[in-house]
Amino acid sequence: MADGPFRFQQGAGQFFFNQQNHLPRNLQRTGSPVTSGRVGFHPDAPSPNRSPGPQSPAHNPFGMYNQPHAQQGQHAMLNGNSHQRFAMQMNLAKFQQQHQTHQHQNHQHPQHQDHSAHSAHGANFGNHQHTMSGGLTNATPHFAGNHLQNGTPGSVHSSLSKPPNEHWGLQLQYAQHAREMTMSHSHARNHPSTNKSIVSGQTNGIVKEEKEERHRAAKDAEKDDGQIWKALDLGGQNLKVLSPALFDYTFLTKLYLNYNKLTFISPAIGRLRNLRELDLSLNELRTLPPEIGMLVNLRELLLFDNNIETLPYEMGSLYQLEMLGIEGNPNLDEQMKNIVVEHGTTELIKYLREQAPGPEPPAERDWVVLDDTPVTPEDKFMVLSYNILCDRMATQSHYGYTPSAALAWEHRRDLILQELRARESDIICLQEIDSESYNEYFRGSLAHDDYKGVFWPKARARTMTEREAKLVDGCAIFYKNSKFILLDKQLIDFGNLAINRPDMKGEHDIFNRVMPRDNIAVAAFLENRQTGARLVLVNAHVYWDPAFKDVKVVQAAILMEQIQKLTEKYVNWPACLDKAPYRYANGDKDGETEPPEPPPEPAPSQVYTKVEQMPLVLCGDFNSTPDSGVYELIAHGQLSNDHSDLGTYNYGHFTKNGMSHPFALKSSYSNIGELSFTNYTPGFTGVIDYIWYSTTALNATGLLGEVDKEYMQRVPGFPNYHFPSDHLALLAEFTFKGRKEKKTVEADFGPQRERR
Repeated sequence: MADGPFRFQQGAGQFFFNQQNHLPRNLQRTGSPVTSGRVGFHPDAPSPNRSPGPQSPAHNPFGMYNQPHAQQGQHAMLNGNSHQRFAMQMNLAKFQQQHQTHQHQNHQHPQHQDHSAHSAHGANFGNHQHTMSGGLTNATPHFAGNHLQNGTPGSVHSSLSKPPNEHWGLQLQYAQHAREMTMSHSHARNHPSTNKSIVSGQTNGIVKEEKEERHRAAKDAEKDDGQIWKALDLGGQNLKVLSPALFDYTFLTKLYLNYNKLTFISPAIGRLRNLRELDLSLNELRTLPPEIGMLVNLRELLLFDNNIETLPYEMGSLYQLEMLGIEGNPNLDEQMKNIVVEHGTTELIKYLREQAPGPEPPAERDWVVLDDTPVTPEDKFMVLSYNILCDRMATQSHYGYTPSAALAWEHRRDLILQELRARESDIICLQEIDSESYNEYFRGSLAHDDYKGVFWPKARARTMTEREAKLVDGCAIFYKNSKFILLDKQLIDFGNLAINRPDMKGEHDIFNRVMPRDNIAVAAFLENRQTGARLVLVNAHVYWDPAFKDVKVVQAAILMEQIQKLTEKYVNWPACLDKAPYRYANGDKDGETEPPEPPPEPAPSQVYTKVEQMPLVLCGDFNSTPDSGVYELIAHGQLSNDHSDLGTYNYGHFTKNGMSHPFALKSSYSNIGELSFTNYTPGFTGVIDYIWYSTTALNATGLLGEVDKEYMQRVPGFPNYHFPSDHLALLAEFTFKGRKEKKTVEADFGPQRERR
């Protein structure tokens, strides 16, 4: 069913609530879980299950359940005795042969005929709730003014007539249940972990339908973080405001604020991003904050019996929402209400998502200066690294919170090109760029900006037809032709190199885990036309799956091994003699009629005698956080053979002797403690992209900074209208370190030299 499952099943988690029937005005601080001890039974005590409070429909003379007879249109669970519950919309004919008496704790009550002294009856029975007594056979149901218990007119669809469809029928069942939860902590009291009378697997008349979640990313919320309780029930407390401290409980997965007097919800609700159930029913809400769109893990959002007039478009981000309870909001926008009535929750969320105008553009990312020592433009260069999210992977099933217009490749590729041009980087490294996009869009477009490119697709493209191979992504390097000369280019195919290593032949783990992952890296050997300085540039994309940390480490080890071999070859590379760039007679740029001034005479190629002297920049998407084995290997130059990321797998010399490389590499963003994130989605937010540089030959002088913090408060994930990929573009500026040479310095003895 489109409107999803019901919530109450055993094993859903521990609740935290103060186990009292009447709480003082000043609530006690909720600091730890209550004990599992059970309160002794008292004959005048209210039912711990569904007995209503004084303001509930059972005792409200204007409520929809109150009639001038004892018959009440609802069975209830009374002190542990579970009865079948009938929903409002069921045909009354089904009730005609029901039992004519009412049982309470094995004691028979005769049918009450006179309810003129109803207040006295309430005094005798406290919060006791009546059940059906059989009078409906010949009686006409009576509802006073079609009002709910908080005085709000109900929907025309909430009458006893048959609901128009299945999902609206389920909506009415949810609403019916919400109107019964009028005691303090009703949700907690009805949960199997606290109410032993509820049998595991039963859902009080509403069956939960399991929904398979495909393409589900590993979420931090699903890990065992040691938190004992993750559900909080503050229902029925007459709360008018919520303490800001509540929104520090970011571990919460269920929050019940029903049957209070809340008139607004703080924007800080957007911090509770692990919430799966949020009940705001039976309050006095008129609006919802846009930040509620940050709760992308929500499955149920219940807003029954409020005064909400419209829903924020930001709720279109709630792509996993299965039940949106809107019944009992008489002033709700008619179009929104009709969508839910006719098509269900999913269709309304889609409508809000597609009609959303999008957030305001963020402020420009700051430029962080690391070293302001003056250098000539020829001695510095900038490198941009960007996983642009290939079109094949940008689907609604992966990014359900993103409007289809923002996911469209035509929109995203134009936005990517705009950013590449705006950054004016000397070198651009792109990951997840497919063959078709490289050949038919980016290569030609960037050629107008003085870029030349190198590209290889992943290894699988070799086994496909030409048409299929166009959609295979790979890695591309673009460089400014006026500044660099391409001396060499190489493909680093991790899987192919692994299976051809002598020490790994016969290793089953290589064939079963490493070889099927066709990730690659692309290397380019460049020379600065003016200074003669050389540079090894590598663009890599490591396997993504968190369950294959060992594969990531092996790919990184093979990568560093191949970079070492290439650098050993490049230190002996012959000098470049022809450095003049090709130019058109009338200039390179459109509209340029006069030939530009000839550049200064280029310097000869610099000579490098050791691998450690060669400038090296390694960038890409490593799909590894700073606490991973991949990061440790690259940053520290070695990794033990018993590192936890390797598990118990066997990978030849790597798992026998460990891994190492000779380069002194540093993440450029580690100079500011890394960014807050480089990949931003609801399922994962963290740093997995890097620009590494050799500290022996290069200095990092500047970085592109963080995304606007205020903007991020309303954006649940990338991509969106302003960020075309789920990754951030990284940009770093470097300078070549000066080559130290011994010079003869003549001593200066001041005026004494004039005596000669």
